[in-house]
Amino acid sequence: MRYVVAVAEEGSFTRAAGRCHVVQSALSHQIKALERELGVALFVRNSRRVETTAAGDAFLASARVSLEAAERAATDSAAATGLIRGTLAVGLIPTVTALDVPVALGKFHRAHPEVRISVRGGGSADFVREIADGALDVAVLGMPDEFTHSGVRTRVLARERHVAVVAADHRLAGRRRLRLADLADETFVDFPAGGPGRAQTDRAFAVGGVSREVAFEVMDTELMLGLVRSGLAVALLTPGAVPEGAGVNRIAVVDGPRRVEYLAWSGFNPSAAARAFIAGGAAIDTQMSTRPRKNPGR
Repeated sequence: MRYVVAVAEEGSFTRAAGRCHVVQSALSHQIKALERELGVALFVRNSRRVETTAAGDAFLASARVSLEAAERAATDSAAATGLIRGTLAVGLIPTVTALDVPVALGKFHRAHPEVRISVRGGGSADFVREIADGALDVAVLGMPDEFTHSGVRTRVLARERHVAVVAADHRLAGRRRLRLADLADETFVDFPAGGPGRAQTDRAFAVGGVSREVAFEVMDTELMLGLVRSGLAVALLTPGAVPEGAGVNRIAVVDGPRRVEYLAWSGFNPSAAARAFIAGGAAIDTQMSTRPRKNPGR
C-alpha cells in the first residue's frame, strides 16, 4: 500500500522507489504482484508518465485510510508507554492573535521531541472539514459566536470586537469611536464572501441595516493593511491583527462585529499527539491571560 501511494503521488516508479528507499525493480515487482492478487490494473504506464486507473483510484483512497489507521495504532501504542510519536498537523488562520504559536509549539516540541510537527495556513471552514475528516489534528479558527460542528470540539481562546482600520490621513483617522453607519460610504477590503472570516462582519452590517461596498477580497492581512495604507480601502479587523507601527489608525467601533478565536480538534478520535497538545491548554490559557492587550484606538 505504501508503494502504491508513493507511485500515485510521485507519478513515477523511479521517484517512488527513491522515496521508499528500495530499488525500483523490487517496488515494481511488489505492485505487479498486488495487481495479480486483486485481478485489476492499478496503474497505466508509458515511457513518459504513470497514472492510476479507476480501480487504482479506488484502491488509493482505501490504502491511505488504512495506512493512517496503522500509523495511528502504532502512535497510540507508543503513547500508552508514555512516549508520543507520529505527527501533529496544525492549521492556522492568517489572523491568529490569541495564541503565541511559536511558544506553544516550542513547549510541545520540548515535551514530545519524537513528534513531527507540520504547520500550514488556510481558512477556518476548510480546517473544520479537515479535522472532521481526520486530515488535520488541531487548528486555530476565527468564527462567529456559538460555533458548533459535529465531530469537532473547540475551546474558546478569545473574544474580540473588530476595530476600523483606516489610513493615517483618512477623514475619520482622528476619531476615537465610530458606528458602522459612519463607514457606509467607504470602500472596504475584506476576506472572501461566504467564508467565516467575513461572516460576522456581513452579519453586523445586515443587523445594523447598513450597506457597504467591498471592492477588494483577499486572504492576507498584510495585503489588507497595504491597501488601507494606500488609501484604497478601509477594513474591519481584530485589534491584534493590526500591529503597532503599521502606518494605519485603529478606531473602536461600538456596534462592530465580534470574532471568537477557537482551538479546535477532532471530537471523534484525536491522535495521541493532538491529545497531548490539547492537554497543554493550561499553558495556553496562561499565555492568553498574561499577554498584554493592545489598545484598539489610536
